[in-house]
Amino acid sequence: MQASIYAAAAGVGAKGSVGCVGVPRRGRSSRSSRALAAGFGESRSRRTTDSRNLSLCMSAERSSRSCFGLRLDSVYMGIELGRVGPSSVKSRSVYAQASTGGDIEDIEPAKIQKRSSGSVLPYVGVACLGAILFGYHLGVVNGALEYLAKDLGISENTVLQGKSHFTLLAGATVGSFTGGALADKFGRTKTFVLDAIPLAVGAFLCTTAQNVQTMIVGRLLAGIGIGISSAIVPLYISEISPTEIRGTLGSVNQLFICIGILAALVAGLPLAGNPLWWRTMFGIAFIPSILLALGMVFSPESPRWLFQQGKIAEAEMSIKRLFGKERVVEVMDDLKAAARGSSEPEAGWFDLFSSRYWKVVSVGAALFLFQQLAGINAVVYYSTSVFRSAGIQSDVAASALVGASNVLGTTVASSLMDKQGRKSLLLLSFAGMATSMVLLSLSFTWSVLAPYSGTLAVIGTVLYVLSFSLGAGPVPALLLPEIFASRIRAKAVALSLGMHWISNFVIGLYFLSFVNKYGISKVYLGFASICLLAVLYIAGNVVETKGRSLEEIERALNPAV
Repeated sequence: MQASIYAAAAGVGAKGSVGCVGVPRRGRSSRSSRALAAGFGESRSRRTTDSRNLSLCMSAERSSRSCFGLRLDSVYMGIELGRVGPSSVKSRSVYAQASTGGDIEDIEPAKIQKRSSGSVLPYVGVACLGAILFGYHLGVVNGALEYLAKDLGISENTVLQGKSHFTLLAGATVGSFTGGALADKFGRTKTFVLDAIPLAVGAFLCTTAQNVQTMIVGRLLAGIGIGISSAIVPLYISEISPTEIRGTLGSVNQLFICIGILAALVAGLPLAGNPLWWRTMFGIAFIPSILLALGMVFSPESPRWLFQQGKIAEAEMSIKRLFGKERVVEVMDDLKAAARGSSEPEAGWFDLFSSRYWKVVSVGAALFLFQQLAGINAVVYYSTSVFRSAGIQSDVAASALVGASNVLGTTVASSLMDKQGRKSLLLLSFAGMATSMVLLSLSFTWSVLAPYSGTLAVIGTVLYVLSFSLGAGPVPALLLPEIFASRIRAKAVALSLGMHWISNFVIGLYFLSFVNKYGISKVYLGFASICLLAVLYIAGNVVETKGRSLEEIERALNPAV
Protein backbone atom coordinates (compact mmCIF):
# COMPACT_ATOMS: atom_id res chain seq x y z
CA MET A 1 0.00 0.00 0.00
CA GLN A 2 1.19 3.44 -0.86
CA ALA A 3 2.86 5.10 2.11
CA SER A 4 0.95 7.99 3.56
CA ILE A 5 1.88 10.70 5.99
CA TYR A 6 -1.58 10.78 7.40
CA ALA A 7 -2.26 8.50 10.36
CA ALA A 8 -5.56 6.74 10.71
CA ALA A 9 -8.08 7.84 13.30
CA ALA A 10 -8.22 5.90 16.53
CA GLY A 11 -10.18 2.67 16.12
CA VAL A 12 -9.59 2.29 12.38
CA GLY A 13 -6.63 -0.01 12.82
CA ALA A 14 -2.93 0.08 13.41
CA LYS A 15 -2.21 -0.25 9.72
CA GLY A 16 -5.04 1.90 8.51
CA SER A 17 -4.64 5.05 6.49
CA VAL A 18 -7.06 7.87 6.21
CA GLY A 19 -8.82 8.37 2.91
CA CYS A 20 -11.01 11.25 1.96
CA VAL A 21 -14.71 11.21 1.28
CA GLY A 22 -15.95 9.15 -1.61
CA VAL A 23 -17.84 6.05 -2.72
CA PRO A 24 -17.06 2.39 -1.95
CA ARG A 25 -16.92 0.10 -4.95
CA ARG A 26 -20.20 -1.58 -5.75
CA GLY A 27 -20.43 -5.17 -4.71
CA ARG A 28 -17.31 -5.28 -2.61
CA SER A 29 -17.53 -7.62 0.39
CA SER A 30 -18.01 -6.02 3.76
CA ARG A 31 -15.26 -8.22 5.13
CA SER A 32 -12.62 -7.23 2.58
CA SER A 33 -13.62 -3.64 1.91
CA ARG A 34 -12.80 -1.23 4.67
CA ALA A 35 -11.89 1.87 2.62
CA LEU A 36 -12.67 5.15 4.31
CA ALA A 37 -15.45 6.66 2.22
CA ALA A 38 -18.17 9.17 2.69
CA GLY A 39 -21.08 10.36 0.59
CA PHE A 40 -24.29 12.26 0.77
CA GLY A 41 -26.95 9.61 1.35
CA GLU A 42 -30.68 9.52 1.51
CA SER A 43 -33.41 7.54 3.42
CA ARG A 44 -33.01 6.94 7.08
CA SER A 45 -32.68 3.15 7.03
CA ARG A 46 -30.27 1.38 9.28
CA ARG A 47 -28.73 -2.01 8.62
CA THR A 48 -26.01 -4.07 10.21
CA THR A 49 -23.58 -6.15 8.15
CA ASP A 50 -20.25 -6.95 9.81
CA SER A 51 -18.98 -5.85 13.19
CA ARG A 52 -15.67 -4.87 11.63
CA ASN A 53 -17.25 -2.17 9.48
CA LEU A 54 -17.27 1.31 10.93
CA SER A 55 -19.72 3.56 9.20
CA LEU A 56 -21.59 6.69 9.80
CA CYS A 57 -24.86 7.64 8.20
CA MET A 58 -26.62 10.96 7.89
CA SER A 59 -29.77 10.83 5.82
CA ALA A 60 -32.07 13.11 3.89
CA GLU A 61 -35.74 12.54 3.25
CA ARG A 62 -35.75 11.08 -0.25
CA SER A 63 -36.96 7.78 -1.58
CA SER A 64 -33.84 6.33 -3.17
CA ARG A 65 -30.64 5.29 -1.38
CA SER A 66 -27.68 6.80 -3.20
CA CYS A 67 -24.19 8.13 -2.73
CA PHE A 68 -22.92 10.73 -5.21
CA GLY A 69 -25.53 9.53 -7.68
CA LEU A 70 -24.68 5.79 -7.35
CA ARG A 71 -27.10 3.30 -5.76
CA LEU A 72 -25.79 1.60 -2.66
CA ASP A 73 -27.10 -1.99 -2.78
CA SER A 74 -24.48 -3.47 -0.46
CA VAL A 75 -22.44 -2.71 2.62
CA TYR A 76 -24.78 -0.63 4.73
CA MET A 77 -23.87 1.10 7.90
CA GLY A 78 -23.65 -0.42 11.32
CA ILE A 79 -23.47 2.66 13.51
CA GLU A 80 -25.36 5.90 13.04
CA LEU A 81 -23.43 8.68 14.67
CA GLY A 82 -25.90 11.49 14.24
CA ARG A 83 -26.54 14.58 12.18
CA VAL A 84 -23.84 16.80 10.75
CA GLY A 85 -25.84 19.94 11.22
CA PRO A 86 -29.18 21.24 12.32
CA SER A 87 -32.27 19.56 10.93
CA SER A 88 -33.37 20.82 7.54
CA VAL A 89 -35.62 19.75 4.68
CA LYS A 90 -32.62 18.50 2.73
CA SER A 91 -30.24 17.51 5.45
CA ARG A 92 -27.16 15.73 4.11
CA SER A 93 -25.69 12.48 5.28
CA VAL A 94 -22.28 10.98 5.31
CA TYR A 95 -21.43 7.33 4.96
CA ALA A 96 -18.01 6.29 6.16
CA GLN A 97 -16.15 3.02 6.22
CA ALA A 98 -12.74 2.18 7.62
CA SER A 99 -10.11 0.33 5.60
CA THR A 100 -6.61 -0.99 5.69
CA GLY A 101 -6.34 -1.14 1.93
CA GLY A 102 -7.88 2.08 0.77
CA ASP A 103 -6.25 5.26 -0.31
CA ILE A 104 -7.51 8.77 -0.56
CA GLU A 105 -6.80 8.95 -4.29
CA ASP A 106 -8.94 5.86 -5.00
CA ILE A 107 -12.15 7.41 -3.74
CA GLU A 108 -14.53 9.49 -5.78
CA PRO A 109 -14.86 13.02 -4.42
CA ALA A 110 -18.14 14.55 -3.41
CA LYS A 111 -19.81 16.70 -6.04
CA ILE A 112 -21.35 20.04 -5.33
CA GLN A 113 -25.04 19.73 -6.12
CA LYS A 114 -26.04 23.37 -6.36
CA ARG A 115 -24.88 26.11 -8.64
CA SER A 116 -23.71 29.32 -7.07
CA SER A 117 -25.43 32.62 -7.78
CA GLY A 118 -22.67 34.52 -5.97
CA SER A 119 -19.30 35.45 -7.40
CA VAL A 120 -15.88 35.11 -5.83
CA LEU A 121 -13.97 36.33 -8.89
CA PRO A 122 -13.86 40.06 -7.97
CA TYR A 123 -12.51 39.23 -4.52
CA VAL A 124 -9.95 36.76 -5.88
CA GLY A 125 -8.87 39.55 -8.24
CA VAL A 126 -8.41 41.98 -5.35
CA ALA A 127 -6.38 39.40 -3.39
CA CYS A 128 -4.19 38.78 -6.44
CA LEU A 129 -2.99 42.38 -6.27
CA GLY A 130 -0.85 41.02 -3.44
CA ALA A 131 0.49 38.34 -5.78
CA ILE A 132 1.28 40.95 -8.45
CA LEU A 133 3.21 43.00 -5.88
CA PHE A 134 5.02 39.83 -4.79
CA GLY A 135 6.32 39.26 -8.33
CA TYR A 136 6.89 42.94 -9.07
CA HIS A 137 9.07 43.60 -6.02
CA LEU A 138 11.08 40.45 -6.73
CA GLY A 139 11.75 41.48 -10.33
CA VAL A 140 11.98 45.27 -10.23
CA VAL A 141 15.52 45.48 -8.88
CA ASN A 142 17.01 43.35 -11.69
CA GLY A 143 16.57 46.02 -14.33
CA ALA A 144 16.97 49.00 -12.01
CA LEU A 145 20.05 47.93 -10.02
CA GLU A 146 22.69 49.29 -12.38
CA TYR A 147 21.01 52.71 -12.59
CA LEU A 148 20.11 53.11 -8.93
CA ALA A 149 23.66 52.08 -7.99
CA LYS A 150 25.07 54.95 -10.07
CA ASP A 151 22.50 57.41 -8.73
CA LEU A 152 23.14 56.46 -5.09
CA GLY A 153 26.92 56.23 -5.49
CA ILE A 154 27.37 52.50 -4.85
CA SER A 155 28.24 51.36 -8.37
CA GLU A 156 31.63 50.07 -7.15
CA ASN A 157 30.27 48.44 -4.00
CA THR A 158 28.77 45.06 -4.92
CA VAL A 159 28.12 44.20 -1.27
CA LEU A 160 25.72 47.12 -0.86
CA GLN A 161 24.13 46.30 -4.20
CA GLY A 162 23.54 42.76 -3.03
CA LYS A 163 21.92 44.00 0.16
CA SER A 164 19.14 45.62 -1.84
CA HIS A 165 18.09 42.10 -2.89
CA PHE A 166 18.89 40.08 0.22
CA THR A 167 17.20 42.65 2.47
CA LEU A 168 13.99 42.02 0.54
CA LEU A 169 14.31 38.24 1.17
CA ALA A 170 15.06 38.80 4.86
CA GLY A 171 11.98 41.01 5.19
CA ALA A 172 9.87 38.44 3.31
CA THR A 173 10.96 35.73 5.76
CA VAL A 174 9.84 37.86 8.71
CA GLY A 175 6.61 38.79 6.93
CA SER A 176 5.68 35.21 6.07
CA PHE A 177 5.85 34.15 9.72
CA THR A 178 4.00 37.28 10.82
CA GLY A 179 1.23 36.89 8.26
CA GLY A 180 -0.21 33.72 9.78
CA ALA A 181 -0.50 35.19 13.28
CA LEU A 182 -2.09 38.39 11.95
CA ALA A 183 -4.57 36.44 9.83
CA ASP A 184 -5.64 34.39 12.84
CA LYS A 185 -6.00 37.39 15.14
CA PHE A 186 -7.53 40.07 12.91
CA GLY A 187 -8.99 38.04 10.04
CA ARG A 188 -7.92 37.70 6.43
CA THR A 189 -9.24 40.96 4.96
CA LYS A 190 -7.97 43.18 7.78
CA THR A 191 -4.55 41.55 7.46
CA PHE A 192 -4.53 42.51 3.77
CA VAL A 193 -5.29 46.12 4.76
CA LEU A 194 -2.46 46.06 7.32
CA ASP A 195 -0.17 44.48 4.73
CA ALA A 196 -0.70 47.43 2.39
CA ILE A 197 1.12 49.68 4.90
CA PRO A 198 4.65 48.21 4.54
CA LEU A 199 4.05 47.64 0.83
CA ALA A 200 3.12 51.29 0.20
CA VAL A 201 5.68 52.81 2.59
CA GLY A 202 8.42 50.56 1.22
CA ALA A 203 7.62 51.59 -2.36
CA PHE A 204 7.60 55.26 -1.37
CA LEU A 205 10.97 55.07 0.41
CA CYS A 206 12.60 53.27 -2.51
CA THR A 207 11.21 55.86 -4.93
CA THR A 208 12.47 58.86 -2.96
CA ALA A 209 15.71 57.37 -1.59
CA GLN A 210 18.67 59.73 -1.68
CA ASN A 211 21.09 57.26 -0.06
CA VAL A 212 21.54 53.52 0.15
CA GLN A 213 20.36 53.34 3.78
CA THR A 214 16.91 54.62 2.84
CA MET A 215 16.80 52.22 -0.09
CA ILE A 216 17.62 49.26 2.20
CA VAL A 217 14.91 50.26 4.70
CA GLY A 218 12.43 50.58 1.85
CA ARG A 219 13.35 47.15 0.48
CA LEU A 220 13.08 45.65 3.98
CA LEU A 221 9.55 47.02 4.41
CA ALA A 222 8.56 45.88 0.92
CA GLY A 223 9.95 42.44 1.79
CA ILE A 224 7.84 42.25 4.94
CA GLY A 225 4.83 43.20 2.82
CA ILE A 226 5.36 40.54 0.16
CA GLY A 227 6.12 37.97 2.86
CA ILE A 228 2.72 38.60 4.44
CA SER A 229 1.12 38.51 0.99
CA SER A 230 2.77 35.20 0.17
CA ALA A 231 1.07 33.65 3.20
CA ILE A 232 -2.40 35.20 3.10
CA VAL A 233 -3.15 35.37 -0.65
CA PRO A 234 -3.34 31.55 -1.14
CA LEU A 235 -4.98 31.20 2.29
CA TYR A 236 -7.77 33.68 1.51
CA ILE A 237 -8.37 32.36 -2.02
CA SER A 238 -8.64 28.75 -0.83
CA GLU A 239 -11.13 29.69 1.90
CA ILE A 240 -13.48 31.69 -0.34
CA SER A 241 -13.35 29.51 -3.47
CA PRO A 242 -16.07 26.96 -4.39
CA THR A 243 -14.80 23.40 -4.24
CA GLU A 244 -15.33 22.73 -7.94
CA ILE A 245 -13.01 25.55 -9.08
CA ARG A 246 -10.76 25.96 -6.05
CA GLY A 247 -7.77 24.47 -7.88
CA THR A 248 -8.13 26.83 -10.83
CA LEU A 249 -8.56 29.91 -8.66
CA GLY A 250 -5.76 28.84 -6.32
CA SER A 251 -3.28 28.52 -9.18
CA VAL A 252 -4.18 32.04 -10.33
CA ASN A 253 -2.01 33.21 -7.42
CA GLN A 254 1.12 31.88 -9.13
CA LEU A 255 -0.05 33.24 -12.48
CA PHE A 256 -0.28 36.76 -11.09
CA ILE A 257 3.15 36.43 -9.46
CA CYS A 258 4.50 35.68 -12.96
CA ILE A 259 2.56 38.63 -14.34
CA GLY A 260 4.11 40.84 -11.65
CA ILE A 261 7.59 39.74 -12.67
CA LEU A 262 6.79 40.44 -16.32
CA ALA A 263 5.37 43.84 -15.38
CA ALA A 264 8.66 44.68 -13.67
CA LEU A 265 10.50 43.71 -16.87
CA VAL A 266 8.25 45.87 -19.02
CA ALA A 267 8.54 48.76 -16.56
CA GLY A 268 12.31 48.74 -17.08
CA LEU A 269 12.19 49.27 -20.85
CA PRO A 270 12.51 53.10 -20.71
CA LEU A 271 15.68 52.88 -18.56
CA ALA A 272 18.05 53.00 -21.53
CA GLY A 273 16.77 56.42 -22.55
CA ASN A 274 16.09 57.78 -19.05
CA PRO A 275 18.53 56.63 -16.32
CA LEU A 276 16.38 58.20 -13.58
CA TRP A 277 13.39 56.08 -14.62
CA TRP A 278 14.32 53.56 -11.91
CA ARG A 279 12.54 55.78 -9.36
CA THR A 280 9.33 55.57 -11.35
CA MET A 281 9.72 51.78 -11.49
CA PHE A 282 9.65 51.56 -7.71
CA GLY A 283 6.91 54.17 -7.50
CA ILE A 284 4.60 52.09 -9.71
CA ALA A 285 4.28 49.56 -6.86
CA PHE A 286 2.61 52.21 -4.69
CA ILE A 287 -0.58 52.14 -6.80
CA PRO A 288 -1.57 48.45 -6.41
CA SER A 289 -0.70 48.68 -2.70
CA ILE A 290 -3.38 51.34 -2.21
CA LEU A 291 -5.84 49.48 -4.44
CA LEU A 292 -5.28 46.32 -2.37
CA ALA A 293 -6.19 48.13 0.85
CA LEU A 294 -9.25 49.81 -0.65
CA GLY A 295 -10.44 46.61 -2.31
CA MET A 296 -10.17 44.57 0.86
CA VAL A 297 -12.25 47.09 2.79
CA PHE A 298 -15.19 46.06 0.57
CA SER A 299 -14.34 42.34 0.29
CA PRO A 300 -16.08 39.67 2.39
CA GLU A 301 -14.19 38.06 5.24
CA SER A 302 -13.42 34.35 5.03
CA PRO A 303 -16.57 32.56 6.25
CA ARG A 304 -14.38 29.86 7.74
CA TRP A 305 -12.50 32.37 9.91
CA LEU A 306 -15.77 34.03 10.96
CA PHE A 307 -17.23 30.65 11.92
CA GLN A 308 -14.15 29.87 14.01
CA GLN A 309 -14.63 33.15 15.84
CA GLY A 310 -18.25 32.30 16.61
CA LYS A 311 -19.59 35.04 14.32
CA ILE A 312 -22.28 32.86 12.77
CA ALA A 313 -24.50 35.61 11.35
CA GLU A 314 -21.51 37.31 9.70
CA ALA A 315 -20.32 33.97 8.31
CA GLU A 316 -23.75 33.42 6.73
CA MET A 317 -23.68 36.90 5.18
CA SER A 318 -20.20 36.25 3.79
CA ILE A 319 -21.32 32.93 2.29
CA LYS A 320 -24.31 34.66 0.70
CA ARG A 321 -22.05 37.25 -0.97
CA LEU A 322 -19.56 34.65 -2.15
CA PHE A 323 -21.73 31.69 -3.16
CA GLY A 324 -25.33 32.92 -3.21
CA LYS A 325 -28.11 32.51 -0.69
CA GLU A 326 -28.97 29.01 -1.93
CA ARG A 327 -25.60 27.72 -0.69
CA VAL A 328 -25.75 29.18 2.82
CA VAL A 329 -27.28 26.11 4.52
CA GLU A 330 -24.99 23.71 2.64
CA VAL A 331 -21.75 25.52 3.47
CA MET A 332 -22.79 26.16 7.07
CA ASP A 333 -23.54 22.44 7.49
CA ASP A 334 -20.04 21.67 6.21
CA LEU A 335 -18.51 24.09 8.70
CA LYS A 336 -20.54 22.64 11.58
CA ALA A 337 -19.60 19.10 10.55
CA ALA A 338 -15.92 20.00 10.57
CA ALA A 339 -16.27 21.58 14.02
CA ARG A 340 -18.37 18.76 15.52
CA GLY A 341 -16.67 16.99 18.39
CA SER A 342 -14.00 19.66 18.67
CA SER A 343 -14.22 22.90 20.61
CA GLU A 344 -10.49 23.46 20.61
CA PRO A 345 -9.01 26.97 20.67
CA GLU A 346 -6.79 28.31 17.90
CA ALA A 347 -3.51 26.45 17.68
CA GLY A 348 -0.26 27.95 18.90
CA TRP A 349 3.02 27.71 17.06
CA PHE A 350 4.17 24.73 19.15
CA ASP A 351 1.01 22.81 18.22
CA LEU A 352 2.35 22.59 14.67
CA PHE A 353 5.11 20.29 15.94
CA SER A 354 2.79 18.00 17.91
CA SER A 355 2.36 14.37 16.87
CA ARG A 356 -1.18 15.19 15.74
CA TYR A 357 -0.15 17.76 13.12
CA TRP A 358 3.56 17.43 12.46
CA LYS A 359 3.29 14.89 9.64
CA VAL A 360 0.94 17.06 7.59
CA VAL A 361 2.90 20.24 8.42
CA SER A 362 6.13 18.55 7.34
CA VAL A 363 4.63 17.95 3.89
CA GLY A 364 4.05 21.68 3.47
CA ALA A 365 7.60 22.52 4.50
CA ALA A 366 9.04 19.75 2.30
CA LEU A 367 7.16 20.88 -0.82
CA PHE A 368 8.56 24.40 -0.57
CA LEU A 369 12.04 23.09 0.19
CA PHE A 370 11.92 20.88 -2.91
CA GLN A 371 10.55 23.81 -4.91
CA GLN A 372 13.56 25.97 -4.09
CA LEU A 373 16.25 23.25 -3.94
CA ALA A 374 15.20 22.06 -7.40
CA GLY A 375 17.10 25.01 -8.88
CA ILE A 376 14.54 27.44 -10.27
CA ASN A 377 16.48 30.51 -9.16
CA ALA A 378 19.70 29.09 -10.59
CA VAL A 379 18.10 28.46 -13.97
CA VAL A 380 16.65 31.96 -14.11
CA TYR A 381 19.97 33.45 -12.95
CA TYR A 382 21.90 31.68 -15.71
CA SER A 383 19.25 32.11 -18.40
CA THR A 384 20.86 35.29 -19.77
CA SER A 385 24.27 33.67 -20.32
CA VAL A 386 22.62 30.53 -21.71
CA PHE A 387 20.70 32.54 -24.29
CA ARG A 388 23.80 34.54 -25.22
CA SER A 389 25.56 31.24 -26.01
CA ALA A 390 22.74 30.56 -28.47
CA GLY A 391 23.15 33.95 -30.12
CA ILE A 392 20.40 35.82 -28.24
CA GLN A 393 22.29 38.90 -27.10
CA SER A 394 19.38 40.91 -25.70
CA ASP A 395 18.99 40.44 -21.94
CA VAL A 396 15.44 41.77 -22.21
CA ALA A 397 14.59 39.17 -24.88
CA ALA A 398 16.08 36.40 -22.75
CA SER A 399 14.14 37.48 -19.66
CA ALA A 400 10.96 37.89 -21.72
CA LEU A 401 11.28 34.34 -23.07
CA VAL A 402 11.70 32.92 -19.58
CA GLY A 403 8.82 35.02 -18.26
CA ALA A 404 6.55 34.09 -21.15
CA SER A 405 7.31 30.38 -20.59
CA ASN A 406 6.41 30.79 -16.92
CA VAL A 407 3.13 32.52 -17.69
CA LEU A 408 2.23 29.97 -20.37
CA GLY A 409 2.92 26.99 -18.13
CA THR A 410 1.01 28.50 -15.21
CA THR A 411 -1.98 29.26 -17.46
CA VAL A 412 -2.04 25.62 -18.63
CA ALA A 413 -1.73 24.45 -15.01
CA SER A 414 -4.71 26.59 -14.02
CA SER A 415 -6.88 24.85 -16.61
CA LEU A 416 -5.71 21.38 -15.53
CA MET A 417 -5.70 21.80 -11.73
CA ASP A 418 -9.30 20.67 -11.19
CA LYS A 419 -9.17 18.05 -13.97
CA GLN A 420 -5.85 16.24 -13.54
CA GLY A 421 -5.43 17.03 -9.87
CA ARG A 422 -2.65 18.49 -7.76
CA LYS A 423 -0.56 15.37 -7.18
CA SER A 424 -0.33 14.30 -10.82
CA LEU A 425 0.78 17.79 -11.85
CA LEU A 426 3.45 17.80 -9.14
CA LEU A 427 4.81 14.44 -10.31
CA LEU A 428 4.81 15.52 -13.96
CA SER A 429 6.41 18.84 -13.06
CA PHE A 430 9.35 17.50 -11.05
CA ALA A 431 9.96 14.69 -13.55
CA GLY A 432 10.10 17.26 -16.35
CA MET A 433 12.42 19.48 -14.31
CA ALA A 434 14.79 16.55 -13.69
CA THR A 435 14.89 15.75 -17.41
CA SER A 436 15.53 19.38 -18.29
CA MET A 437 18.36 19.64 -15.75
CA VAL A 438 20.06 16.57 -17.22
CA LEU A 439 19.75 18.11 -20.69
CA LEU A 440 21.25 21.39 -19.44
CA SER A 441 24.13 19.57 -17.77
CA LEU A 442 24.92 17.53 -20.89
CA SER A 443 24.77 20.60 -23.11
CA PHE A 444 27.65 22.09 -21.11
CA THR A 445 29.87 19.00 -20.88
CA TRP A 446 29.15 16.38 -23.57
CA SER A 447 31.52 17.01 -26.46
CA VAL A 448 29.25 15.17 -28.92
CA LEU A 449 26.63 17.87 -28.35
CA ALA A 450 29.08 20.77 -28.57
CA PRO A 451 27.84 22.00 -31.99
CA TYR A 452 24.31 22.19 -30.62
CA SER A 453 25.11 23.20 -27.04
CA GLY A 454 23.62 26.68 -27.26
CA THR A 455 20.36 25.50 -28.81
CA LEU A 456 20.06 22.58 -26.37
CA ALA A 457 20.73 24.87 -23.41
CA VAL A 458 17.92 27.20 -24.51
CA ILE A 459 15.56 24.25 -25.02
CA GLY A 460 16.51 22.84 -21.61
CA THR A 461 15.95 26.21 -19.92
CA VAL A 462 12.54 26.77 -21.51
CA LEU A 463 11.44 23.18 -20.79
CA TYR A 464 12.57 23.54 -17.19
CA VAL A 465 10.61 26.75 -16.66
CA LEU A 466 7.54 25.25 -18.36
CA SER A 467 7.78 22.13 -16.19
CA PHE A 468 8.20 24.22 -13.04
CA SER A 469 5.19 26.36 -13.83
CA LEU A 470 2.99 23.30 -14.46
CA GLY A 471 3.20 22.04 -10.87
CA ALA A 472 6.17 22.86 -8.66
CA GLY A 473 5.42 26.58 -8.92
CA PRO A 474 1.64 26.85 -8.37
CA VAL A 475 0.68 23.66 -6.54
CA PRO A 476 2.41 23.98 -3.12
CA ALA A 477 0.75 27.31 -2.27
CA LEU A 478 -2.61 25.85 -3.40
CA LEU A 479 -2.30 22.45 -1.73
CA LEU A 480 -1.17 23.62 1.70
CA PRO A 481 -4.32 25.51 2.75
CA GLU A 482 -6.31 22.48 1.59
CA ILE A 483 -4.56 19.85 3.72
CA PHE A 484 -4.12 21.89 6.90
CA ALA A 485 -6.85 21.77 9.56
CA SER A 486 -8.69 25.06 10.06
CA ARG A 487 -7.28 25.65 13.56
CA ILE A 488 -3.69 25.46 12.29
CA ARG A 489 -4.18 26.60 8.68
CA ALA A 490 -2.92 30.18 8.86
CA LYS A 491 0.13 29.40 11.03
CA ALA A 492 1.02 26.23 9.11
CA VAL A 493 0.88 28.07 5.78
CA ALA A 494 3.04 30.83 7.28
CA LEU A 495 5.58 28.28 8.55
CA SER A 496 5.79 26.60 5.14
CA LEU A 497 6.19 29.94 3.37
CA GLY A 498 8.89 30.81 5.89
CA MET A 499 10.78 27.72 4.75
CA HIS A 500 10.36 28.96 1.18
CA TRP A 501 11.97 32.32 1.93
CA ILE A 502 14.74 30.87 4.11
CA SER A 503 15.73 28.32 1.46
CA ASN A 504 15.50 31.03 -1.22
CA PHE A 505 17.85 33.22 0.82
CA VAL A 506 20.36 30.41 1.49
CA ILE A 507 20.46 29.29 -2.15
CA GLY A 508 20.99 32.87 -3.31
CA LEU A 509 23.81 33.23 -0.80
CA TYR A 510 25.75 30.06 -1.62
CA PHE A 511 24.79 29.18 -5.20
CA LEU A 512 27.70 31.00 -6.89
CA SER A 513 30.17 29.45 -4.41
CA PHE A 514 28.99 25.98 -5.39
CA VAL A 515 29.23 26.84 -9.09
CA ASN A 516 32.79 28.13 -8.68
CA LYS A 517 33.81 25.04 -6.72
CA TYR A 518 32.06 22.24 -8.64
CA GLY A 519 31.10 23.76 -12.00
CA ILE A 520 27.65 24.52 -13.33
CA SER A 521 27.22 21.10 -14.95
CA LYS A 522 27.61 19.18 -11.67
CA VAL A 523 25.39 21.66 -9.87
CA TYR A 524 22.69 21.06 -12.47
CA LEU A 525 23.03 17.29 -11.97
CA GLY A 526 22.60 17.90 -8.25
CA PHE A 527 19.39 19.78 -8.94
CA ALA A 528 18.21 16.89 -11.15
CA SER A 529 18.81 14.46 -8.28
CA ILE A 530 16.74 16.64 -5.94
CA CYS A 531 13.91 16.69 -8.50
CA LEU A 532 13.92 12.88 -8.62
CA LEU A 533 13.85 12.73 -4.81
CA ALA A 534 10.88 15.08 -4.92
CA VAL A 535 9.06 12.69 -7.28
CA LEU A 536 9.58 9.79 -4.84
CA TYR A 537 8.53 11.88 -1.84
CA ILE A 538 5.39 13.20 -3.52
CA ALA A 539 4.38 9.73 -4.74
CA GLY A 540 4.56 8.38 -1.20
CA ASN A 541 3.38 11.29 0.94
CA VAL A 542 1.15 13.72 -0.93
CA VAL A 543 -2.58 13.03 -1.32
CA GLU A 544 -5.00 14.23 -3.98
CA THR A 545 -7.50 16.90 -2.88
CA LYS A 546 -9.34 17.90 -6.06
CA GLY A 547 -13.11 18.01 -5.86
CA ARG A 548 -13.28 17.91 -2.06
CA SER A 549 -14.33 20.71 0.23
CA LEU A 550 -11.88 21.93 2.85
CA GLU A 551 -14.15 20.51 5.55
CA GLU A 552 -14.22 17.05 3.94
CA ILE A 553 -10.43 17.04 3.69
CA GLU A 554 -10.10 18.20 7.29
CA ARG A 555 -12.41 15.48 8.62
CA ALA A 556 -10.44 12.83 6.75
CA LEU A 557 -6.87 13.96 7.37
CA ASN A 558 -7.11 15.75 10.71
CA PRO A 559 -9.46 13.78 12.97
CA ALA A 560 -10.57 15.56 16.12
CA VAL A 561 -9.03 14.45 19.38
